[in-house]
Amino acid sequence: MTAPPAHGLLTGKTAVVTAAAGTGIGSAVARQMLAEGAQVLISDRHERRLEATRAELARLPGAQVEAVPCDVTDEAQVQRMLDAATSAFGQVDVVVNNAGLGGTASILDMTDEQWHKVLDVTLTGTFRCTRAAVRLFREQGNAGVVVNNASVVGWRAQAGQAHYAAAKAGVMALTRCAAMDAASLGVRINAVAPSLVMHENLAKVTSEDLLTELTGREAFGRSAEPWEVANAIIFLASDYSTYLTGEVISVSNQHP
Repeated sequence: MTAPPAHGLLTGKTAVVTAAAGTGIGSAVARQMLAEGAQVLISDRHERRLEATRAELARLPGAQVEAVPCDVTDEAQVQRMLDAATSAFGQVDVVVNNAGLGGTASILDMTDEQWHKVLDVTLTGTFRCTRAAVRLFREQGNAGVVVNNASVVGWRAQAGQAHYAAAKAGVMALTRCAAMDAASLGVRINAVAPSLVMHENLAKVTSEDLLTELTGREAFGRSAEPWEVANAIIFLASDYSTYLTGEVISVSNQHP
């Protein structure tokens, strides 16, 4: 399958996408946003992969893309990322919080360190970026948009995923409550909840047996392509969703 043609849905807008290096959802979001006419700043804590991704995206026709390393567990780096986007493009209209950290561990064996590491990146990192984005939108005086990347495991029980599931359920609750805080500013905050999205990095860290099991749960009998999730994020970032806020859209067939 290939992505459908673009329609200029983000023409004139500037977007920031976290965890956008490599081959996953973040880089697909950046690619699709560029195709839809946005200027895009990508970030990631993996500097070498980030620069490689920026160079690849910069080769797209008419692409305006910048890259800044950022570890979302560090508030100063989050602020520096947004400052860089403002400096490069004048203002920020959309922030996509894609950064997250997973892992597999039974609750019987999970350490405090494993628990805190996953929550600090996946939930608290999303909080830090959302807070900084809303403050920036208030300062700019524009009706900006935040789109968070949650997961169906925020709804669905899965063995070995207590820390990740708790973090993603927290992202959903954060999205709903932060949306109410930001509504008076005209700022919209929504989330997507993908299920199985196949890309190179996932294949490297997931067993073939588990991938087969997860694929078998999907209605279409296949995993999603990263661009399929990216297009749901594009919709939430665009002016086609101006009356949606506090929503979590299931990009899967596994809604609760």
